[in-house]
Amino acid sequence: MSRPAKRGTPSTIVIKLGTSSIVHEETHQPLLSILSAVVETVISLRSHGHKVVLVSSGAIGVGLRTMDIPQRPKSLSKKQALAAIGQGRLIALWDNLFGQFDQRTAQVLLTRGDISDRTRYLNAVNTLNELLSMGVVPIVNENDTISVSEIKFGDNDTLSAITSSMIHADYLFLLTDVDGLYTSNPRKDPSAKKLDVVISVAAIRAQVSTSTLGSSLGTGGMETKLIAAEIATGAGVTTVIASSKQPSVIVDIIDYYTALKGTSVPTSGTASPIAPQKLNQADLDEVAASLSWPRPPHTVFKPALIPMRDLKAWTSHTLYPAGSVIIDSGAHAVLSRRESGGRLLPAGVLGVRGSFASGQAVRILVQCSTEGVPVEAKEVAQMPYSNVAATTPCTPVLEPGASVTASVTSLVPLSRSGSKMDECEIWDCVEVGRGLANYNSAQISRVRGLNSARIAHILGYADTEYVVENITIRVSS
Repeated sequence: MSRPAKRGTPSTIVIKLGTSSIVHEETHQPLLSILSAVVETVISLRSHGHKVVLVSSGAIGVGLRTMDIPQRPKSLSKKQALAAIGQGRLIALWDNLFGQFDQRTAQVLLTRGDISDRTRYLNAVNTLNELLSMGVVPIVNENDTISVSEIKFGDNDTLSAITSSMIHADYLFLLTDVDGLYTSNPRKDPSAKKLDVVISVAAIRAQVSTSTLGSSLGTGGMETKLIAAEIATGAGVTTVIASSKQPSVIVDIIDYYTALKGTSVPTSGTASPIAPQKLNQADLDEVAASLSWPRPPHTVFKPALIPMRDLKAWTSHTLYPAGSVIIDSGAHAVLSRRESGGRLLPAGVLGVRGSFASGQAVRILVQCSTEGVPVEAKEVAQMPYSNVAATTPCTPVLEPGASVTASVTSLVPLSRSGSKMDECEIWDCVEVGRGLANYNSAQISRVRGLNSARIAHILGYADTEYVVENITIRVSS
C-alpha cells in the first residue's frame, strides 16, 4: 500500500463515539479494546500535529454498570441520576487511558441552553480553543443530568456537529457500529448498498432508510447522524461516518484525503480538504487508482462550498426551523408575556406543518384573521388559551409500560379522523417566533389541543408537559 511521503497541513478533528461503542449493550462493561484503540488513534493524530476533540456518550451506560441495574430505566429522573453517577467514572476512565500516554484531557459538559445563549456559546468556543492551544484533548458530553432532550433523543450526534462548527473543525468523524451510510440496514437487508460520497444530505434522504434506533443503550440512530452531517457540512466541515470497531481508520481516511487533495484542484474559499468540484464516484475511483491506494471504508459528506461561520452558523444551528407549530391566539398572548418562560403547552396547539425531530428548532405560527393579518398579542393580552381547563401545568405520570424509544422513526405524519391536519396545511399563517421542540412533529400532532396530563397516556411516555420550549416571540410595538 502506497502512502504519502509526508503529512498534510495539521487539521482540527472532532471524533464522536456513541454509547454502544463505549459499553457492552447487555453487560454494560466498558469496551476497553475499542476505547484503547480510540485513545491510540488520538495520540497518533496528535503526534502528527492535529488538534483533536472527543465527543463521548456513555454516562448512563456506565451508571448502569456502577449501580448493577440490568437495563436502561424509563423514568427520566432515574436516567438523570444514572448519568450523574456514570459521568464521573466515564471521564475517569478516559483520563486513565490517556494518562498512559501522558496526554492531558479536560471535561466539557454542555447543554442546549449553553448552545442557544450567544454569550455562553462564545465562552464555550473560547474555552475549547484555549484547551486545544494548550495541547489538551477536550472530552465533550451533553450534561445528561439536566438535559431532557438529549436523554430521550440522543443529541450527541448533533452536539458533535455543533462542536465542530464552534471550533471551525476540518473533519467530524461519527463513529458507529457500521462502516458507513447504507441504503438500508445491512444486518437485515443483504441488498443494502453503502454510499461512499454524499453531496447533499437533503437529496440522499429519499434513497436511504434511517429506521434504525441504534442500541438499547444509545438514544440515536442513522437519522441523527444525517442531521449532524447536515449541520456540520453546512458549516464547512467534512463529515465522515466510519466504524468504531477500527478507530485507526481515521488516520487512513485523513491520509487518503490529504493525498486526494494534492491530486485534485486546490480548494478555494473553504476549510474543506475536498476540492470544490462535484467529483462523482468514477472521478474519485480514478484518483484513488492513480494513488495506488485503496479507499478506506467510510462514507464522506462533502462540505458546503460557501460554509456558514460564526454568528450565521450559530443562528442556523440553534434556531433554524425544521418545521412549524401553529398556535391559537390565546397561546400567542400568553407566550408574549415574559412570565410565560417561553414554554408552550399542547392545549394551545392547533396543528403542525412539516416533519421534525425532538430537539429541532420550529417556527411558531399564528393563523391570520379574515383581514389577512395576525391577531396582535396586545389585542388578546387578556385572552386565555382556547381551552382554559387544559392549560394548567401538571406533572405527567409515566405508566408502567411506557417506552422512551420513540424517535425520528415516527416522524411520518399520522392519519387522523377529520380534516384538521389537512386544513392547517392551507391556513394563511404568519410566523411570530421560534423555539425548540420537545417532541417530534407526529407526537405533537397527536396531543394538540389536549391537557398536558394526557401526554403520557397518548404517547406512552412524557419527558415534559411542554411541547415546545425556549420560544422567542416577536411582539409588535
